Amino acid sequence: QVQLVESGGGLGQTGGSLRLSCAASGRTFSSYVMGWFRQVPGKEREFVAAINWSGSATFGADSVKGRFTISRDNAKNTVYLQMNSLKPEDTAVYYCVASWGRVPTTGPLVDYWGQGTQVTVSS
Repeated sequence: QVQLVESGGGLGQTGGSLRLSCAASGRTFSSYVMGWFRQVPGKEREFVAAINWSGSATFGADSVKGRFTISRDNAKNTVYLQMNSLKPEDTAVYYCVASWGRVPTTGPLVDYWGQGTQVTVSS
């Protein structure tokens, strides 16, 4: 069982930066592929980024490549999403996710979800 708690959301400005954190419980954190999804009202949750267990490989949606960076600290059971060059279309609820043994690029591949944190980017 893995529990995920996000933090760091809030209000950002166009062109600005925010950093999300996700603290995970459980001693097997380092075994999971970790990632982030986001969702806006009326739309399905969409994949944002993922990182493998060691941090040696990362994956990102085309919409955030070059702007968002995912990283993890296995000693702290924490995964981060550094969001730079924010755009109003980045406004969404961001969810931290964990997946066993696979890159969670779609919802059905996710084993655990966090409760979500709101990110709002003003224009």
